[in-house]
Amino acid sequence: MAFYPIDGYERTGIKRLKRLEKTLDSTITEYYLKKGSFKSYKEITLWLCEQEDSVPEIMTVDQDFQKEMMQLFPSRAGYGITVLDMTDPDNMRYAEMNEDRGFQPGSVGKIVVATAFFNEIKNLCPEDMSVRTRLMKEKVVRSGNWGLYDHHTIPIYNVEKDSYVKRTVVASDEFTLYEWLDHMLSVSNNGAASIVWREALLMNIFGDKYFGLTQEEADKYFETADRRELTDRAINLVNQPLRDLGITHDEWRLGSFFTNGADKYVSSKGGSIGTPKGLMKYFIKLEKGEVIDRLTSLEIKRLLYMTDRRIRYGASPRLDEASIYFKSGSLYSCDKSKSTPCGKYAGNRYNYMNSVCIVEHPDGTNYIVCLESNVLSKNSAGAHMYLASAIDKAIRAKYETEEEKE
Repeated sequence: MAFYPIDGYERTGIKRLKRLEKTLDSTITEYYLKKGSFKSYKEITLWLCEQEDSVPEIMTVDQDFQKEMMQLFPSRAGYGITVLDMTDPDNMRYAEMNEDRGFQPGSVGKIVVATAFFNEIKNLCPEDMSVRTRLMKEKVVRSGNWGLYDHHTIPIYNVEKDSYVKRTVVASDEFTLYEWLDHMLSVSNNGAASIVWREALLMNIFGDKYFGLTQEEADKYFETADRRELTDRAINLVNQPLRDLGITHDEWRLGSFFTNGADKYVSSKGGSIGTPKGLMKYFIKLEKGEVIDRLTSLEIKRLLYMTDRRIRYGASPRLDEASIYFKSGSLYSCDKSKSTPCGKYAGNRYNYMNSVCIVEHPDGTNYIVCLESNVLSKNSAGAHMYLASAIDKAIRAKYETEEEKE
């Protein structure tokens, strides 16, 4: 997966976008790109900024819509979902099932890290988004132990040599803050997530001194910091922005870094959990421009815009022409002592799969889906793709019928 609009290189300095720019002038062709992948960063917008209804009012079940959505789940065990059809902001439709059930959020928790990062950078630069953008584009930080170890590769493009490779993060890797953010969300790199969280923590600790903070000063601080105090600070830092959005401790929380390398400095605390209700609360707030502030909400949405091969929920052919803003996470485990089948994304011990997706069709059909599951021995990647098609068909049927009547 890869995110951020393809024309975003000059704005962000994310080097892999420079390579993708060639797809715009046909210098290279990436056949996996879908029609919905070519929006300009200026074309991405928030849909609910003028919506005066509160989140609880928006999340009021529409009984007819609820019935339509529930028909898509012959077996509801192991699934949790919230769906908001916001095609007509004055007549939105909402449905939910097992909305309070807690799932292991996996990589969807990286959205929490991104939110905490933007919260801290706003505290440094409260009035000027251009200063925040310049800091993210220009400040280079090293991985160190924090980025180790993760099997997810990162894309590395050398602009001068026009060379492109994919490999895992090593301790000596250095990227800008924007690129670490992109690595965290685009290819779901765990090392990048720990590094972004680390940098948010450094902003919180050093304040204005962070602008000139050297790598050596940062490393020295962590080597001598009190582990318990640092853990409390780190966990509060990522979770408080969720509480400020009205998302409770039991609806969504993050309790540990994403790599073993970070364990040298910070402990886990409180566990991680995500519910369909908590995820939907977040994405409604995002579309209302209320995640930190409107400019931050828009930037997070740009970072979630999908501009590469689509997987899992996002792989549904029905979404090919749609623009999608997407994050997925999985966590599965096999118990060989059990007789039940087990494989990739089909664990028989546990089999978590989470998909959050904003879908925007060219015809104006727009909706949000937060789907979580833990169905043992079933290929959850395929199941989510199937459900994506079924949900899309059901939502769009209403507007296709209305057009026929007209």
